[in-house]
Amino acid sequence: MQEWHELLARYSAVFGTLECRLQENHGIGANEFEALERLATCDFKCRSADLTGAIHLSQSATSRLVARLEKEGLVERALCDVDRRGIFVTITDAGREKYLAAKRTHREVLTEILG
Repeated sequence: MQEWHELLARYSAVFGTLECRLQENHGIGANEFEALERLATCDFKCRSADLTGAIHLSQSATSRLVARLEKEGLVERALCDVDRRGIFVTITDAGREKYLAAKRTHREVLTEILG
């Protein structure tokens, strides 16, 4: 049980530090960074449902996150041509620039805390 608590404490420290540094330096949080990273590394576009699973948030939380990123011009949403209920999310050039700038901060925090 102690290992579990140590793991939770370490995760909390990493996530909290990432949240602070990414917000201070780039104006995005850790979840926004994760979404941008997933979108930046997928081939072209990503279904919203797939993004939900990849960033480990609920569907409604992912929807709100994508709406914020879209409002900031970092992503675009479009309806799926085949299944009108499906939504595709793509990263914009501004989103890719934000991701690349934040990636360095992300890696620095991981190296600093995890070694």
